[in-house]
Amino acid sequence: MKVKDIVDALNLKVLAGEDGLEKEVKGVYTCDLLSWVMSHGKQNNAWITVQIHPNIIAVATLLEFSCVIIPENIEVEEATLNKANVENIPVLISNQNAYEICVELNKLGV
Repeated sequence: MKVKDIVDALNLKVLAGEDGLEKEVKGVYTCDLLSWVMSHGKQNNAWITVQIHPNIIAVATLLEFSCVIIPENIEVEEATLNKANVENIPVLISNQNAYEICVELNKLGV
């Protein structure tokens, strides 16, 4: 499934990284501790986190994540969005909480 398909299916808003919407999503990882994510995340994951600082884009780039999903309409720092645009990492936002997003992604087979 592609990032753009998830955007449509979950009615997510794209905040940055629109050039990366064609990336394949092959799994999901949910965690907020960056060091833990770096040691356990997998390539092509969609990453759900409440973290909003630019370091999330560094981690997403390092691990070759497909996108970052921010739950509960948390406002994302402008520097983070700028870095996401440079790195082509889609940053998506949802009004749902992380658990609800995971449930919906599971229903989609991700």
